[in-house]
Amino acid sequence: MGMSVGSGGKGGGRRGRRGGRKNLVSEINITPFVDVMLVLLIIFMVAAPMMTVGVPIDLPQTRAGALNTDTQPITVSVNPQGEIYLQESAIAIDEVVPKLQAIATTGYSERIFVRADTAATYGIVMQVMARISAAGYTNIGLVTSQEQKN
Repeated sequence: MGMSVGSGGKGGGRRGRRGGRKNLVSEINITPFVDVMLVLLIIFMVAAPMMTVGVPIDLPQTRAGALNTDTQPITVSVNPQGEIYLQESAIAIDEVVPKLQAIATTGYSERIFVRADTAATYGIVMQVMARISAAGYTNIGLVTSQEQKN
């Protein structure tokens, strides 16, 4: 009578032709991705505090405490040779005010920190501060380091 044509045996059907190979897994394994992301997170957490301001300056020491700062202020630095830096780029003293006006996001209420090396000439530091003040900026601060107790 009737005979069924099925996959019962080695010769017939799709699975029999594959030769018993395993099916491919089509899932994404995210374990290596998570491992790499955690390593990068640790590297950036360690490196971020080292990337603050790149102008090497020996700040004077005082007993004043640190200020609470929510936003990153604009930094003007004066090194021992009297060179002036806005953030990390060297500028001439005549360019201080125009460049400040170009990068100040909150206008004349922008916080500006003046960092000067202990060996920097007092006159140059005061010229920089006077130009910033004359331009209308009111939040100007001098940056010092904490005094070390011996």
